[in-house]
Amino acid sequence: MDKRKIKIIVTGTLIYLISTIISYFIFSGQVLSQTQSPTFSTPVVETKKDQSGRVVFEDKTPKTESCPLNGALYSKKQKDWWESHRPLGVMIENHQESRPQSGLSYADVVYEAVAEGGITRFLTVFYCQDAGIIGPVRSARTYFLDFISEYGNNPLYAHVGGANTPGPADALSQIEKYGWQNHNDLNQFSIDFPTFWRDYERMGRTVATEHTMYSATEKLWAKAKERGLTQIDEDQVKWDEEFVPYKFKEDTSLDKRPENQIINFEFWSKHKDYIVDWNYDKATNSYLRENGGEKHLDKNNNQQLSAKNIIFVFMRESNANDGYEKNLHLLYGTKGTGKAVVFQDGKEIEGTWSKKSRTDHLYIYDKAGNEIKLNRGKIWFKIAPTGNDIVVK
Repeated sequence: MDKRKIKIIVTGTLIYLISTIISYFIFSGQVLSQTQSPTFSTPVVETKKDQSGRVVFEDKTPKTESCPLNGALYSKKQKDWWESHRPLGVMIENHQESRPQSGLSYADVVYEAVAEGGITRFLTVFYCQDAGIIGPVRSARTYFLDFISEYGNNPLYAHVGGANTPGPADALSQIEKYGWQNHNDLNQFSIDFPTFWRDYERMGRTVATEHTMYSATEKLWAKAKERGLTQIDEDQVKWDEEFVPYKFKEDTSLDKRPENQIINFEFWSKHKDYIVDWNYDKATNSYLRENGGEKHLDKNNNQQLSAKNIIFVFMRESNANDGYEKNLHLLYGTKGTGKAVVFQDGKEIEGTWSKKSRTDHLYIYDKAGNEIKLNRGKIWFKIAPTGNDIVVK
């Protein structure tokens, strides 16, 4: 056989082998794509920041996308941004010396309850807006764990330590039991500077050390990303696969809104610095907050805090009796059902709340048993001791 024929045979054989190998990998890839679970990538969205370092978006862009947490409408670009992370709960204090706090006006949902001694504290939930600097950040409480647990798979929870006396109020042990420690739990005790930092000068006056801890939503989301938690976790599970959103409606038309309404509430009697008034604003169909007789402002933008929905959920308040000094640790009956009162559109709606378990959704129903639709915008829950009165003017 001459060299020319040998060359032809060898070349043909090589071409056959190469085409066979390529076909195998193409076919295998198709089969795998049909049998394996889909993978998700974290979208990369170009953003810009304002002078404070907060991520902002163009106001003139059409607002067509509904925030899953509170129904507020934002642009498609902003939705692409929030879909790169998961909900973030942050414990922000409300001691008189901590005001004005930073970042509260950008929270999608707020839960307010007494932490100890009649002093209220906030669980602020961020997802659809960047808040920039947030704080002062304070410690965890067990009942706030029950509320942040509603926000899907591995909700982020930022705090500075927490109640740890053995007993029913031991929040830090519960965090460990839930499998959150060093994962979705963002405890300042285990996270180095610069994610958290102390700022003794931010208030422009001298305050005690416990009122000086700050962070930033962007830094906390970045820390979560380091731990494999974006909109998906390390197992490619999306955070919202079991999340239950509220139902939303459009605002009542201007001609059907009342001229005014004032909601006055005292969590504990004789604690005037923590009395809250919500003043209804007809033009914006929202409620403006006063705390201790003064406008409650956000230091980040000097704006008065407001909400579109004020929801009182009345729960049994009790002492933990865990041996902690002065028996200060509290418990709330967060699971079960009870009285609820909703304020929206300048009107008062009486009803009930229901929450079956720690991770179950906190449902709000009217007297007929129908789930109440909320206005699009900030939702402010007030965890009120059973038996307290709301004064409405």
